[in-house]
Amino acid sequence: MTQLLFKHINVEGLANIDVYEKHGGYETLKKALEQKPEEILETVKASGLRGRGGAGFPTGLKWSFLAKDVFPRYLVCNADESEPGTCKDRELLLKNPHLLIEGMILCAYACRVEIGYNYIRGEFYDLCEIFEKALEEAYERGYLGKNILRSEFNLDIHTHLGAGAYICGEESALLNSLEGMRGEPRLKPPFPAVEGLYGKPTVVNNVETLCAVVPVVEGGAEAYAALGTEKSKGTKLVSVSGHVRNPGNFEVVLGTPTSEIIEMAGGMREGRKLKAFIPGGSSVPMLPAGKVDTPYDYESLQAAGSMLGSGALIVMDDSANVVKETLRIASFYMHESCGKCTPCREGTRWLHQILGEIESGRGKDENIELLQDISDNMSFKCFCPLGDAAIAPVLSGIANFREDYEELLSQAKAGAAAE
Repeated sequence: MTQLLFKHINVEGLANIDVYEKHGGYETLKKALEQKPEEILETVKASGLRGRGGAGFPTGLKWSFLAKDVFPRYLVCNADESEPGTCKDRELLLKNPHLLIEGMILCAYACRVEIGYNYIRGEFYDLCEIFEKALEEAYERGYLGKNILRSEFNLDIHTHLGAGAYICGEESALLNSLEGMRGEPRLKPPFPAVEGLYGKPTVVNNVETLCAVVPVVEGGAEAYAALGTEKSKGTKLVSVSGHVRNPGNFEVVLGTPTSEIIEMAGGMREGRKLKAFIPGGSSVPMLPAGKVDTPYDYESLQAAGSMLGSGALIVMDDSANVVKETLRIASFYMHESCGKCTPCREGTRWLHQILGEIESGRGKDENIELLQDISDNMSFKCFCPLGDAAIAPVLSGIANFREDYEELLSQAKAGAAAE
């Protein structure tokens, strides 16, 4: 099994810089500083590394969009891991914070950035302490600060703890929060690469993405690009949860069949069969069991009717009722909508209310059409992707598991007739 980010993840004491260095830590940084920044940028572009936070946008290309000759410029690590089902960034922060620091340094060097921030989810207070301790160690060894490793490169990294708002996982809302404002998304364009933090060019990348920069630079673009598929290169951390025997985080080569990943997590519970799965966190459409052999990569999952998203594989067996599971997800999005735009603020509330009526036995036949109509009024009409995330499980649930809806509606009719 190919392991890049999880290669040493279970080594005892890896969060300590001595142990990290013993296993090759910061050697890639030393190698990188012998090259020009633009060479590192080209390596990342040639590797085919794509953003691991959900969008899947080519990382090196995103870096190259930074406004030319505008300084200061900033690097922001998005460690606000709040997508339901996702917990892989948490494991990296917990066990291998120096890998993230080294990745941030490499990114900053390639992009000529001298100030970086790690925006950490508010509930990750313990991980924030671990990361800050790792920062202190990195400063002491000369990996951060002025004239890093006797070069002319300077970099300071700061931490910022969020306050538990899901919306701050959206990069522009994160920047607002980092500036001390309300966590609401900004209008784009301009994009952060042009006007980001404090109105200056800013690179925003997810924890896993920045960690992946280390093996990319270490082994070279060609070696990294040799892993995966034609358009989905490298490895991906997948958080497997739900009705499996051994839920957890697994590193897989992109293109691995989804069914194999479920087997890595111990397979289905005893006596149960797979009914549905959500391949990339609650924000993406759910798929039926018949598509479980779909290769786990960006293009294949899209062709199957869903998305890879953040890499959270949520598994449901035949004991699950899709309406009940969708109601739980709808409750989350209703609670986490920032309320800035009407389609999302009102739409998430209506979806939750109608699903609740169906689930509780008070539904009507027209409710299904009403759910679809509300979803249509939200689709690509909200200020940020949260609205589209909220409708994904609703529409896919109706399309693939309509019988679950009709069963509850039939029960409601029978109950009404009995009265």
